[in-house]
Amino acid sequence: MSAALTAVVLSLFSAVAYAAAAVAQERLAARSAGTGLLRLLGSGAWWGSVTLNAAAALLHVVALKYGPLTVVQPLGALTLVAAVPMGARLAGRRVGALEWRGTGFTLLGLGAILVTASGPAPDDVLSVPEALAVAGATAALIGTLSWGARPGLRHATASGVASGVASALTQTVTVAATDRSGPLLSMQVVGVALLVAVFATGGLLLSQTAYRGGLGAPLAVVTLANPVAAAVIGVALLGERLQGGALGALLALAGAGLAAWGVVLLTRVNAPAAPVGEERDDTAEEAHPVAAVLALDPAGASAEPALVPRPADPGRLTPL
Repeated sequence: MSAALTAVVLSLFSAVAYAAAAVAQERLAARSAGTGLLRLLGSGAWWGSVTLNAAAALLHVVALKYGPLTVVQPLGALTLVAAVPMGARLAGRRVGALEWRGTGFTLLGLGAILVTASGPAPDDVLSVPEALAVAGATAALIGTLSWGARPGLRHATASGVASGVASALTQTVTVAATDRSGPLLSMQVVGVALLVAVFATGGLLLSQTAYRGGLGAPLAVVTLANPVAAAVIGVALLGERLQGGALGALLALAGAGLAAWGVVLLTRVNAPAAPVGEERDDTAEEAHPVAAVLALDPAGASAEPALVPRPADPGRLTPL
């Protein structure tokens, strides 16, 4: 199996694990609105979701060892795609037409990106000065975007950038740590690993802030800003290139556009219809895209207002 194919397969399993964790977290949040942290810690379902998230993150890290950022990061959008049939299955309903369109556009776009971005296993890493320069520039950009207390798309963009940079730095840690020509715990590995922790945590906190003002558009922005930020670092500093020259670049841009539109459609899914014999509340359109995609029942979804952050925040959907 080639390195690129290995990265794709690992990314697919990672996306499925993230989606399964999201299903568990969202349904637990709907059933346990207002439940304290200590009670959640005693919940087997909560620990199951934590295990799934950890497994997904580990698979993502390993995928970064075998595939370029321009391949691995866009595949994070498959989390939403995988969540659609999972949620529909658990809710006992069929996948809607809008969900099918969103899934189709996302898969077509990702397919175009894979055709042009597939490459050998990464062997280049960021030097310590490069990593510090990236961290400094990213911190300045995040500070500018997140200036002001009112949550919005700026915070979502900052979250996606932070998570994408964390993935780029993670690739450096993974490749450098498995390079047998140097020490396992070199200054480069330890220093960059600390930066990964800072940006991964910052991305999660920023997403929690962004989702307070509504979740549809912010989730789409986070999902799209993440691979863009990682791809910029991969192309500018790690020597990653698109295949096919100018035609390949156009195909990749078209694929990115299709995938972006698919993600936007998936985050616009309305709340599921009321059961037969009950009147649907047309004023209760679900502002929580993940809850809608995962087909939570209206009663459970309305138990907690969409504008209030939930213990199972969708920020966990974002890869490192």
